[in-house]
Amino acid sequence: MKTAQTGRLGMGDMQNLHGARHRPPLKRPLWIIVLVSLISIFIIGAYVYPPQSSAACYIFSSRGCKAISDWLPPVPTREYTDEEVASHLVIREILNAPPLQSESPKVAFMFLTPYSLPFEKLWEKFFHGHEGKFSVYVHASKDKPVHVSRYFVNRDVRSDQVIWGKISMVDAEKRLLANALEDPDNQHFVLLSESCVPLYNFDYIYNHLINTNVSFVDSFEDPGPHGNGRYSEHMSPEIEKKDFRKGAQWFSMKRQHAVIVLADHLYYSKFRDYCKPGLEGRNCIADEHYLPTFFHLIDPGGIANWSVTHVDWSERKWHPKSYKAQDVTYGLLKNITSIQESVHVTSDEKKEVQRWPCLWNGIQKPCYLFARKFLPEALDKLMNHFANYTTI
Repeated sequence: MKTAQTGRLGMGDMQNLHGARHRPPLKRPLWIIVLVSLISIFIIGAYVYPPQSSAACYIFSSRGCKAISDWLPPVPTREYTDEEVASHLVIREILNAPPLQSESPKVAFMFLTPYSLPFEKLWEKFFHGHEGKFSVYVHASKDKPVHVSRYFVNRDVRSDQVIWGKISMVDAEKRLLANALEDPDNQHFVLLSESCVPLYNFDYIYNHLINTNVSFVDSFEDPGPHGNGRYSEHMSPEIEKKDFRKGAQWFSMKRQHAVIVLADHLYYSKFRDYCKPGLEGRNCIADEHYLPTFFHLIDPGGIANWSVTHVDWSERKWHPKSYKAQDVTYGLLKNITSIQESVHVTSDEKKEVQRWPCLWNGIQKPCYLFARKFLPEALDKLMNHFANYTTI
């Protein structure tokens, strides 16, 4: 019957059984060999690619990663060049040195413009009555400016041609800093354009900048084509792609940071040589990446990661929104001064929105002290609104 046949052992089955009983046992079970191989591969991989960046951390808990990291020998670090060693030493000495004290600290207002400043009358209204608390510097790259305010007369610095997107923009910023640093009373340095206007009265802005514990340098990570997509491998090993940052060029910084920017040649030279429009098929804009990357590398905790100058990029063009006379209202200006979060949007397909609160010495406050881009035709309306919108 069928059931009986299934239970019987044939001649071939008996031979196989007999052979199995007399086969010598494996010296090393296969599962042990496989396990040892897997462990060896894992250890080698974890050593070459440290746990914090390897896939192992996605399999095991962060506690497990830390235990593995502590157990493994230290990952060898690359040897720094002589120029890197010297650069790091100079930067560390400047940062650790006590700040230069002044009995009459001033804010240096540095204007980077191609020609005459259309809002000098507005700035005169802003500066009036606060003599001794500010300095003015004007870098005009095209036409010699004609000044209409006494605060701007004889405040021009030696200027040179500035081409948008090229290192000459950074050179102009350094030129302004160099001139402003000659005055030992200048303790904070603000870079402004010809289209910038103040959002508060002088006292508020002065106290905000003189008493801050950070520099307001915009710096964020953008994995998209207008961020890390502009990085050149020629910048390594001093600048790695993971440290490449982006941000607005309109900064305000403490004196120590201003000195460090002037002292830097190592990182500056990388951007001078390898961050240019059209280089290697990339449109790298030096003034959008040099300072954000530089401060991320040398003093990330010393910057706010946002700019105190507001711009509206909602139109998604190469340049921010320009405000015409008809756009200037009390409501517009008060809306800008009510913003208390810094917002960045990445340029990749995800369009990730990055938000963080604007903290001043640990206290959340409005982010912006200045705003741009206002067209010259907006002067009269700004003058009319000034007394109201700058009142705290």
